[in-house]
Amino acid sequence: MSAQLSAAPLPPAPEWHGASESLIVGADHPWITPAEANGFTETPNYAETRAWIERLAAASPMIRIESFGRSPQGRELFVVFATADGEDLDHDKPTLFVQAGIHPGEIDGKDAMFMLLRDIAFGEKRALLDRVNLVFVPIFNVDGHERASPYNRPNQRGPSNQGWRNTAQNLNLNRDYTKLDAPETRAMLALLQSVRPDLYIDVHVTDGMDYQYDITYGFMGRDRSYAASPHIARWLNQHFRPEVDEALDRNGHVPADLIFANNDRDLAEGLAAFTFSPRFSQSYGDMVGMPSVLIENHSLKPYRQRVLGTYVLLEESLRLLARHGGSLRSAVAADARERPRTLPVGWTQTEAPISQRPFLPIEHESYRSTASGAEETRWIGRNAAPTRMPQYGQESTITLQRPRAYWVPATKQDVITVLRLHGIQFETITEARTVNIELLRLPQARAGVAPVEGRTRVTAGEPDRITREEWMPPGSIRVPTDQPLGDLAMILLEPQSEDSFFAWGFFNEILQRVEYLEAYALAPMADEMLANDAALRAEFEAKLATDPAFAADPDARLAWFYARSPYYDTRYQLYPVGIER
Repeated sequence: MSAQLSAAPLPPAPEWHGASESLIVGADHPWITPAEANGFTETPNYAETRAWIERLAAASPMIRIESFGRSPQGRELFVVFATADGEDLDHDKPTLFVQAGIHPGEIDGKDAMFMLLRDIAFGEKRALLDRVNLVFVPIFNVDGHERASPYNRPNQRGPSNQGWRNTAQNLNLNRDYTKLDAPETRAMLALLQSVRPDLYIDVHVTDGMDYQYDITYGFMGRDRSYAASPHIARWLNQHFRPEVDEALDRNGHVPADLIFANNDRDLAEGLAAFTFSPRFSQSYGDMVGMPSVLIENHSLKPYRQRVLGTYVLLEESLRLLARHGGSLRSAVAADARERPRTLPVGWTQTEAPISQRPFLPIEHESYRSTASGAEETRWIGRNAAPTRMPQYGQESTITLQRPRAYWVPATKQDVITVLRLHGIQFETITEARTVNIELLRLPQARAGVAPVEGRTRVTAGEPDRITREEWMPPGSIRVPTDQPLGDLAMILLEPQSEDSFFAWGFFNEILQRVEYLEAYALAPMADEMLANDAALRAEFEAKLATDPAFAADPDARLAWFYARSPYYDTRYQLYPVGIER
């Protein structure tokens, strides 16, 4: 690291003033938050965070703290409950669940919620909890939060002590909602299942290019894009989006949809359609029928501005739940009843833009970088004229057909454990059973080269389908899809899904062969097979004629015969989860 570089050279930030600045209390206020006290230059560490919220809880009967797990380094995961009477959640009221610090460098939600909790407990906003419950996790990734440094997120303007993105096990919690490798994610899922929130908000900060917007957010089904929970998506579009945007506008902020560029160097290439599969929080929420919103504050806006915008968004979320909580619950119930016959997966970006999106850019210029040897973009901190940008969409490449059920053999206890943690319903057989099911052989399956989230990812390719009788040992499970989490079961158990157990490497053992036949025995056996089977001989000769590399490889030729002999491992590349049609 160069001693001359104290901080990354960020683009200048345009001057900003908004009505939300009135939310900041004076230095003599008895409940000034740590971030307010230091002028929004730093965020409190774990011990300071815990001390401040414990002091608030001790002074206010509306607020209490509970533990919901421990991190790999032994830190307590804690959650804050705020209710009108300080008692347990009244499930007759809608509940807002706010999650901060899943990526601890993106900690805006923690400091915004501290201000809001203060104003609920001791200010003029106590009435916010008359008709709504509030549940708040200040720091989800507590170990990453304590790996703080001014060098962690060089593309972000504050705070000066930003946490580390991944956990102590080097796992990204916002890639873990399906596979559940991290103890933190397992604890969070149990907490969500206990709380049953009506609205789940996960607060992040962006990467990427500069623009005028300071608060961006998104949800599955925005602007008629795909949603596994379409009734919830309709509610979010009808109520959440316009009412939150109006509150942000009124307070001097500039809200927008999530923004991802196809090429930060060349904006003419348009805005990308980022694939959110259920490994991500808001897409997981959509898949399980839990209304979920992803906030992505703009990293190049000052920390103070981002925190205030987050406060406004969260306050308005409480207000709109009080106004429209009943209709949201009706939407959730409607989605829980749906059993779509097909489920799209394998998302990819459309080849052409689907729309021209209104856009508020920041002026930029190009310059030649000696280091990169390319034309680079320099943002110069002035608002440019409104324009329109090509917006690409997403399309599915694979359509899953909904089966009646899946059969998972007792040998896959790790898979059964994760299904149980998700709350997916299944029947466990206590005696061996022979069932008629469809099995998939995956000859095109390929393992990735580099690890992803501590695992070796695998692509399934197009399967060969076999229907046959299969013996299932005691302890095997039958997972019906006629249940509220049936779509999630399909995502996890269909190998072609990008977030399936197979794709995450839970079944890599089926991709290895354990028995072989030497050439001294295989060659004469293959000659005999050729002599006695005219159809096989014709197939072999066609292969020789069309595949010169195969024809020139003695081992490949013999392997071809071995795969067609009775000595070959019949379970090689055979996915052991059965499909009951």
